[in-house]
Amino acid sequence: MEKQKIVVLGGGESGVGAALLASKKANEVFLSDFGIISKKYKKELKKNKIDFEESNHSVERILEADLVIKSPGVPCKAPIIKRLRENNVKIISEIEYGSLFFKGKIIGVTGSNGKTTTTGLIYHILLKAGKKVLVGGNYGISFCRQLLETKAKIAVLELSSFQLDDIEQFRPNIAVLLNVSPDHLDRYNYDFERYIDAKFKLIQNQKKSDILIYNKDDIKISERIKEGKYKQSKLKVKASKYINGIPSTDGKFKLKLKGEHNLFNAYCAVLVAKELGLEDDKIQDALLSFENVPHRLESVGNINGVEFINDSKATNVDATYYALKAMDKGVIWIVGGIDKGNEYEQLFPLVQTKVNSMICLGVDNAKLIKTFMGRVDVIRTTNTMEDCIRKALSLAYPGEVVLLAPACASFDLFENYEDRGDQFRAIVNKINSE
Repeated sequence: MEKQKIVVLGGGESGVGAALLASKKANEVFLSDFGIISKKYKKELKKNKIDFEESNHSVERILEADLVIKSPGVPCKAPIIKRLRENNVKIISEIEYGSLFFKGKIIGVTGSNGKTTTTGLIYHILLKAGKKVLVGGNYGISFCRQLLETKAKIAVLELSSFQLDDIEQFRPNIAVLLNVSPDHLDRYNYDFERYIDAKFKLIQNQKKSDILIYNKDDIKISERIKEGKYKQSKLKVKASKYINGIPSTDGKFKLKLKGEHNLFNAYCAVLVAKELGLEDDKIQDALLSFENVPHRLESVGNINGVEFINDSKATNVDATYYALKAMDKGVIWIVGGIDKGNEYEQLFPLVQTKVNSMICLGVDNAKLIKTFMGRVDVIRTTNTMEDCIRKALSLAYPGEVVLLAPACASFDLFENYEDRGDQFRAIVNKINSE
């Protein structure tokens, strides 16, 4: 590939990973972040002699680029993106850039909910079977960083709508499209169809030899696929069909994961494994040894007979719906944060039958209080995690569950959903040791 003058926008994990890969390919690289770059990434950029700036975009220098690699955190409506498009400068995503250098099979997983669990399961099954496989994208380490030194023949990538926004040629050999529900609408001008457009970029370049596994029960997905001219082989999965278990050659696979929704996620992972030639016994062994990543229906402790469950990753209404549905005990529900244009109506039946008390954790709780007043007997508000947990303990009876399933983004009070979940876990442990 011809050497280029490359600008990377965004100094987080995706941006720095892309800058490192571009620099390794002997390109002239400049990284620009309009915010503050963390110390660890600045140290890494300096060590690798990659020029960078923070708290600014040097517009004229950026416009000189042959190629701009945009981190997913940079909105498409940012002024610098507008200027680049006006000047016909090519912009691609970090995922697309990485795919230019990876010669193995790519498995791409997207959806409003379940993509982290499904990605992790696919990776775990393939790894346990002895495959040379990497996992990346929205799942921990960036794709580009992993390509600095890898012998992997298969890449399993969790892909958010933000990561798919700027792809042109990216093509997964196997695509998994789990579901679409209103999420990140603030990023898409509160237009659900635009958000779906971003998700469908996952499959737009697939060929006849490729495979699409999709949720037939999702009306929006099924409608789009019927309307589109898609060439790939399609495996339709009815999520509602597997609430009693996943079929195997000898009966049904056994799972450790909680929740009906995870039966569907697991079946999608099983289908991927089968497409890659794995036998049922290897798949079963992996399903039983899989440990989900933190912040997904994670039991973090028990205080005086009250269980605390961390589902901080439930940052939208649909994810919270499945978290509440998975509960088989009375619930003290912790909810709140930055509302992303949420409509809470689908939660009403579950809230009225399962939630005994509700604690709103956020800077602005007015919408939540107005929405659920009269549907929950007790509503409390707070803006610190410790106060929230102590309030929950005062409301809970032995045998009940305190569930952190916020349905909102975390950035009003926390760095991210991981920080929110980590604080939840740490304070439960602290109170337990008092």
